[in-house]
Amino acid sequence: MPEGWQWDQTLFNDSAAYYEQGRLPYAPGYAELLADKLGQRGQGRLLDVGCGPGLATLALAPYFAEMVGVDPDPDMLVEAQRRAERLGVQNASRSEARAEDLPAGLGVLRAVLFAQSFHWTDRERVAAAAFEMIEPGGYFAHLSDLKEPRADPAPLPHPAPPFAAIASVVRTYLGEVRRAGQGVLQHGTQSGERAIIEGAGFVGYQRLHVPSGAVVDRSPDDIVAWVFSRSDSAPHLFGERRDEFERDLRSLLHTESPEGVFSEQLPDTEIWYWQKPSRD
Repeated sequence: MPEGWQWDQTLFNDSAAYYEQGRLPYAPGYAELLADKLGQRGQGRLLDVGCGPGLATLALAPYFAEMVGVDPDPDMLVEAQRRAERLGVQNASRSEARAEDLPAGLGVLRAVLFAQSFHWTDRERVAAAAFEMIEPGGYFAHLSDLKEPRADPAPLPHPAPPFAAIASVVRTYLGEVRRAGQGVLQHGTQSGERAIIEGAGFVGYQRLHVPSGAVVDRSPDDIVAWVFSRSDSAPHLFGERRDEFERDLRSLLHTESPEGVFSEQLPDTEIWYWQKPSRD
């Protein structure tokens, strides 16, 4: 797990309601592309580990017979249920569990997906558990925003969100070391995930780059929701100063864009996937 931090139930406390509004979507078409690469035509079961409110996997519902999401935060599961109902997804279920609880009686799977959640887990233990749960010939997939800066950023019609200034305001309230639940992160997100996943027995690494590039407008409410959706600035971390922090944040946003409109270029999506070897 990230250095300097141990899991606790408060990691994303009070954040679930802000996810859908605050987080930028994955690139259009990622679900169709991934399903095509995995040969999915409505068969098998998909497990989304650390599913949150289901932002990543509900788009994959047409390509699997059944989808199961696990997350340790009950509020995230409530939001996932609401989104599934709103989108008319009927083949998805949810279970309150940590990744370290796997296999958790969830049965045999065609694929296991981690959407920007694997780094929060005991990775060696969880990868080994996933390997045992996945049927021969099934898949382990890792989905995330592409972190590399764009070589050709699009011009923005409105100011970009002032991310550095926002981080400074957060530090003013929470201190210089990044918070995470009741602990802190000394060195941020870990690396070396490919070696860990292949060490568990998965083979045939493939990387998909799904371009987006669209420019979207964002309101101050959207930016506030993004801040509160993050583990290092979750609402509960501010305690009795939450309202004061939000006033300062909104004041900053008004200064940066008096018209109340920001622009962002949607990030590309990166998907890594591996296969569990088929039986001879």
